[in-house]
Amino acid sequence: MKWFLLMLIICNAVPLQGLTKIVSARPQVVNIGSVFTFNSLIGKVIKVAMDAAVEDVNASPSILNTTTLRIIMHDTKYNGFMSIMEPLQFMESETVAIIGPQRSTTARVVAHVATELKIPILSFSATDPTMSPLQFPFFIRTSQNDLFQMAAIADIVQFYGWREVVAIYGDDDYGRNGVAALGDRLSEKRCRISYKAALPPAPTRENITDLLIKVALSESRIIVVHASFIWGLELFNVARNLGMMSTGYVWIATNWLSTIIDTDSPLPLDTINNIQGVITLRLHTPNSIMKQNFVQRWHNLTHVGLSTYALYAYDTVWLLAQAIDDFFKKGGNVSFSKNPIISELGGGNLHLDALKVFDGGKIFLESILQVDRIGLTGRMKFTSDRNLVNPAFDVLNVIGTGYTTIGYWFNHSGLSVMPADEMENTSFSGQKLHSVVWPGHSIKIPRGWVFSNNGRHLRIGVPNRYRFEEVVSVKSNGMITGFCVDVFIAAINLLPYAVPFELVAFGNGHDNPSNSELVRLITTGVYDAGVGDITIITERTKMADFTQPYVESGLVVVAPVRKLGSSAMAFLRPFTPQMWLIAAASFLIVGAVIWCLEHKHNDEFRGPPRRQVITTFWFSFSTLFFSHRETTTSNLGRIVLIIWLFVVLIINSSYTASLTSILTVHQLSSPIKGIETLQTNHDPIGYPQGSFVRDYLVHELNIHVSRLVPLRSPEEYDKALRDGPGKGGVAAVVDERAYIELFLSNRCEFGIVGQEFTKNGWGFAFPRNSPLAVDVSAAILQLSENGDMQRIRDKWLLRKACSLQGAEIEVDRLELKSFWGLFVVCGVACVLALAVYTVLMIRQFGQQCPEEAEGSIRRRSSPSARIHSFLSFVKEKEEDAKARSSRERQLEDISANGSSRCN
Repeated sequence: MKWFLLMLIICNAVPLQGLTKIVSARPQVVNIGSVFTFNSLIGKVIKVAMDAAVEDVNASPSILNTTTLRIIMHDTKYNGFMSIMEPLQFMESETVAIIGPQRSTTARVVAHVATELKIPILSFSATDPTMSPLQFPFFIRTSQNDLFQMAAIADIVQFYGWREVVAIYGDDDYGRNGVAALGDRLSEKRCRISYKAALPPAPTRENITDLLIKVALSESRIIVVHASFIWGLELFNVARNLGMMSTGYVWIATNWLSTIIDTDSPLPLDTINNIQGVITLRLHTPNSIMKQNFVQRWHNLTHVGLSTYALYAYDTVWLLAQAIDDFFKKGGNVSFSKNPIISELGGGNLHLDALKVFDGGKIFLESILQVDRIGLTGRMKFTSDRNLVNPAFDVLNVIGTGYTTIGYWFNHSGLSVMPADEMENTSFSGQKLHSVVWPGHSIKIPRGWVFSNNGRHLRIGVPNRYRFEEVVSVKSNGMITGFCVDVFIAAINLLPYAVPFELVAFGNGHDNPSNSELVRLITTGVYDAGVGDITIITERTKMADFTQPYVESGLVVVAPVRKLGSSAMAFLRPFTPQMWLIAAASFLIVGAVIWCLEHKHNDEFRGPPRRQVITTFWFSFSTLFFSHRETTTSNLGRIVLIIWLFVVLIINSSYTASLTSILTVHQLSSPIKGIETLQTNHDPIGYPQGSFVRDYLVHELNIHVSRLVPLRSPEEYDKALRDGPGKGGVAAVVDERAYIELFLSNRCEFGIVGQEFTKNGWGFAFPRNSPLAVDVSAAILQLSENGDMQRIRDKWLLRKACSLQGAEIEVDRLELKSFWGLFVVCGVACVLALAVYTVLMIRQFGQQCPEEAEGSIRRRSSPSARIHSFLSFVKEKEEDAKARSSRERQLEDISANGSSRCN
C-alpha cells in the first residue's frame, strides 16, 4: 500500500508541474537584445541611458511585477557585418525584442529576418523614410522619421524665398532615401534640388574636396548636408578652407550636427569656427519636470553631453517594459519554436536551424503599437502609419561658441518662434523665424544663388526679325539694338549683382523666326534666356518662366479706311432709314391719338376737316421742339402727351449727340467692322509670319487656314492691304497693337477697326525656376515707377502721327433696336388711352341717347344705324350733345302730356 501510494504521487507530479507552468506565465527574466557601437557618438549616450532605464523599470513596483527586465548589449565596433550578425545571435536565444541596429542600412537587412521570425525590432536611430511598415511589419521606429525632417528643411527653404538647393549626402540607403524625401517635399513648394552631390559612405578628404569644388561651381548657394557623424565635420573643415563658409552661402545640416554639438559640447575652437552660421535641426523634446530631473541625474551618470538620442533610448526601454507588461496581462507566453522553412535548409556550418520563431510575436507587436505614455521625449504613441505623434524639430543657428534657437517646426503648423505649449494659447499668425547670423557673420538674407563660376556668359537669344526694327534689330555689324534690348539692359543694370551675358541673334534675318521655338530652345539649354517681343501666351508659359510684362499688347484688326467728308445730307446720317421711318410714323400716330382724345372737348382740335388735319400734323411735329401751341384738356390726352414728350426728349438728345460727333470729328469708314466681320466673311486675312497669331485665328476663332496669308514686314502689310482681296491681297491684317501703332504712324489710309480682342504682354523668357526671372521682374517694375520705361518707349516707339491719327472709325448709326422699348411704351399708352376713351364714350352715349343705344322700334334699329349714331355722338361737341339731349327730352315730355289730354 505504501509503494502504491508513492507511485501514485510520482505519476501525478508531472501534470501538476505542467499546470503550474501554464498558470505562472510570467517568467522571472525577460531578455531584450541591443546592438550598437559603444564608442560611437550615439553609442556613448545609448548605453548610459538604457542602463538607467532598466534600473528604473526594475525598481518600479507598477510595472512587470516580479519579472526582471534584462538588456543584453553587443558592440558592433563600427562594423556593418557585425551589425547584421549580432542581431541574428539574439534570435537564437530567448530574446523577445531587439533595440537597434544603429544604422538604416543594416536595419533594413535585419528587419527582413525579424519579420520571418516575428521578433520586433525597435530603432531610434534608423530613420530611413522608405522603411515602410507594409514591407517590414516587425520594424518599429521609436524616433521621428526623416520624412518630417526633410519637410522642415523644405519649409525653411520656402520661408526665405529660395528656389534651388544642393544636397550633399552619403551614397547609401540612409543618404539616398533621405535626399529623395527632401526632393519630394521641395517639389511641393515649387522648389527643387539642382545638384545631388553624393559621397562614398566612408569618404576621404580628397573625395570631399573634389565634391565641394563642383558644388562651388554650381549656381545654387543653398547647401543641405545630410551627412554621417563620421565625416560631417570634416566636410565643413574642407568647405572653410575652400572659402565656402563666407557671405552668400547658406548651409543647412540635418540633426546629425545638433547631436554632435549636444554630445561633445563644448566643441574645439577650430571645429566651432568651421560651422559658424550653419542652420541645423534637432528633434524637439518638450520641457517637463520629468525631463529636468533626468537632465540633473545625467550629469551624475556620465561626463558625456546629453543628446536627444539618449532621451529616445530611455523612452524606448520604458515603452518595451510597458508593452511586455501588457503582453503578459493578455495571457501572452514567452515561448519559441523552430521555423519549418529554416529547418528544411538544414543546420550546415551556419547553424541556421538555431534561429527561433517567437510564438507570441504578433501579440507582443500589437502591445507595442498600443502603448500610449508620456516620456522624456513627450507623448509616445504611434499613428496608423507607425510614426510617433506630433513630429517636431528645433531650428538652431550656430553662433559663437554655441548655438541659438531661432524657431521650431511642427508638422501641423510649420515654422514658428513659439514652442508647442505656448502656441496652444496663441492664435497662429503664419510661419516665422527669428533673425539668423549667416556664414560670413552676415545678417542679410542671402540671395541663394550666383552665376556659375565657369567663365561662361549667359547666352541671351534675340529674335532676328525682318520687320519693325524699332522693336528689335540685328545690324549688319552684329550689333543688336531696339526697344526690347534697351529695356533688358536697363533692368539688368538695376540688379544688385553683375550679370555677364551676350546677345545672340536667333533667325536668319529674312524670315521671321518663331518665338515659341526660341522659348523651346531655352528649355533645351541652347539659350539661357530670351529677350525680344516675346508674347506671353499659355503654350509658352508651360515651357519657361516669364518676367513681369513690360509692354501691354493685344490683337487688333487693321483695314483700309476712307474719310467721310461733310455733305448736304449729312443731317440724315445719325439714324438708320428704319429708325427715320418708325419715328415719322410715331409722330403721326401720336398726333392722331391726341386728336381723338381731344376732339370732343377741345375747340382747338375742331373745325373744318382741312383745319383738323393741319392741326394734327402741326401738333405732332411741333412736339419735336416742344413748341406746340395747342393745349390738351383731357386727362388721357395729357398722359399720352407726357409719355410722348419723354420719348421725343430721348430721340432728340441722341440725334443731337450723334450729329455733333459726325460734324466735328473726322470719321473713317471701312467695310470691316472688326474681328466679327472677318469671322463671317470669306476674305483672306494677313498675319505676321512666325507669330502665334496664326494658331490663335485657326484654333480659337475657327478661321480656315486657307484664308490666312503670312506677311513678313510693314511693307508687305501695306501692299497686301492696298491690293485687297480682288488683286491677291488681304481684306485686313491681324497683329498686336504695338506693331500696328508703328505701322499706322505714317499710313493714314489704314486704321484699327473694332475692339482689341485679346489681352497679352511682352516679357523676357527664362528657364523654369530661374531666380533671375524674379529679380528682372522686380527691376522692370522699378523702371516703370521711376519713369525710365516711358523714356525708353518714347525713344524707340514714339513716332509722328499722320493727319488722321486722331480720326475715329465711323460710329454705328443709331438703330431702332436702341429705342424700341420707348416706342413700345408709347404705343401701349396710346392703345390704353383709346380703349379707356372708347369705354367712356359708350357709357355717355348710353346715358344721353338711351333710345339710340337700345335700338328702339321708333328709331332706326339696324346695327349700322346705331354705329352711325354713336359716331355722330362722338364727333359732336359735348355741349351740343348735352343741349340736344335736353331738347329731345323736353319734346318727349310735351308729347306725352298732349297725349294724356287727348285721352
